[in-house]
Amino acid sequence: MSENLKLRIANWEFQNSQSAIRKLFVIVGPTAVGKTDIALQLAHAFDGEIVSADSRTMYRGMDIATAKPTREEQARVPHHLIDVVEPDEELTLAEYQTRAYAAIDEIFARGKIPFLVGGTGLYVRAVVEGYTIPRVPPNMTRRAELEQIPAPELYARLRTLDPEIAQTMLPNNTRRIIRALEVIEATGEKMSALQTRHPPPYPITQLGLSLPRPLLYARVDARIDKMLENGLVDEVRGLVARGYAFDLPSMTSLGYREIGAYVRGEISLEQAVTLLKSNTRKFIRHQANWFRPGDSRIHWFDLSVSSYDAIQKFVASEIP
Repeated sequence: MSENLKLRIANWEFQNSQSAIRKLFVIVGPTAVGKTDIALQLAHAFDGEIVSADSRTMYRGMDIATAKPTREEQARVPHHLIDVVEPDEELTLAEYQTRAYAAIDEIFARGKIPFLVGGTGLYVRAVVEGYTIPRVPPNMTRRAELEQIPAPELYARLRTLDPEIAQTMLPNNTRRIIRALEVIEATGEKMSALQTRHPPPYPITQLGLSLPRPLLYARVDARIDKMLENGLVDEVRGLVARGYAFDLPSMTSLGYREIGAYVRGEISLEQAVTLLKSNTRKFIRHQANWFRPGDSRIHWFDLSVSSYDAIQKFVASEIP
């Protein structure tokens, strides 16, 4: 057991002796299902605070395509791990995990309830399952070499070396694929094998939100249309004007990648929007690899038939 884990257990045990409420609630589900709204209502009702488990809302100035909670929403309920790095900075999984645990401990210390909320499966699992993440420093020279290799070839290489970790990644997520290859090359071991687990020392209740695919896709389309109305194109142009390159990992994420192609004059705006809607649907199907309705650890609520009142009642029944 690592010294860091021992320290967290001792800290939790001390804090637990000072307060009756010591449970982490986790809210997961696909993009656009309604996690933000439900989390805000629950956190407000139960005097809680929200810890983001989203790999994109961490970037400052990237608000619209990430569907980041508004300033008003963040003022209504305290949020953590939002706007913590610049678009050209990196927050590794290990750094995210450390910050998330620290935020959760601070919320416990205030006598409040933490709600871990997001659709980035790897972030959620890192916290809930307590991944012991290999702390291999970045090798920029090797990364530059790997970046010259086409994404399909990189992904095929990773599937050969570590099929388990490859299954958790999209074939076009070059940044994560390169990081996994970097770890494998540095340690000589599979990244999946290095990610041993030491779950945090407090009880956890996971809630999953779902919708039938046709309803979910309709919400996606409506949300993307609203993003355009809210100034997504201007947001992308503004980021470029501030010096952020299109090839940054942050700028190749959903929304920025497609609108970026329009801003560069490669496709029309109509084509960019169509592509964004299509890619978002693909991403939702990938998220299903992380959040499965058959996972008995997650209490699922189909929002087409379940009311917020039912979810609130369930959460109330789970509070110690």
